[in-house]
Amino acid sequence: MELEIIGAGFGRTGTESMKLALEHLGFGPCHHMTEVIDNEKQKAWWRAAAHGDIGDWDEVFEGYRSAVDWPSAFFWPELSAYYPGAKIILTLRSAGDWYRSFSSTMLPLWAKNLSPSGVGPQLVGQRLFGGRADDRAHAIAVFEDNTAKVLAAFPPERLLTYHVGDGWEPLCTFLGCPVPDVAFPRSNSADAFNRVLAPKAVKAPGAP
Repeated sequence: MELEIIGAGFGRTGTESMKLALEHLGFGPCHHMTEVIDNEKQKAWWRAAAHGDIGDWDEVFEGYRSAVDWPSAFFWPELSAYYPGAKIILTLRSAGDWYRSFSSTMLPLWAKNLSPSGVGPQLVGQRLFGGRADDRAHAIAVFEDNTAKVLAAFPPERLLTYHVGDGWEPLCTFLGCPVPDVAFPRSNSADAFNRVLAPKAVKAPGAP
């Protein structure tokens, strides 16, 4: 099984809702950071990748049909080349809204993370943001640069730019699926993250 969908959007752009939506449409399982938190093998693989030791993509994504969120979103250039038939989804929200969500969830998590060498602090905090994720202007510039690079990299038929709140229609049109007769998933708000996922990540041995 090869990845059919690759998410290129940063965490906190509705990636968990997108994961649930893709799985509802039959493109699951969908890889997401939540898949890494509870899986020691996944954590070991992505920690090595965060330090530049990239292994076999087919191994880490074995059994998955799609991938969104960090850590995979960091590697969208490599993944899109390795899986040339995969479609790309760029989840977006306004840069200001994204940073407010990011800075109220991920940054506090990293500040108290018992494993500073974990996937999030190393891959996202250091490699992506250069250790300056708490610098709002710098982080937003990185966010906007990623958006520009993704938009320039793919033809329209391969890329969907999806804004939080767009609903089922653009996603289903892009993937050639009928629109489900259920509400589009809405998951992992900042409050939910801080109440459920953050404590889980910090307490997990070798937290990502």
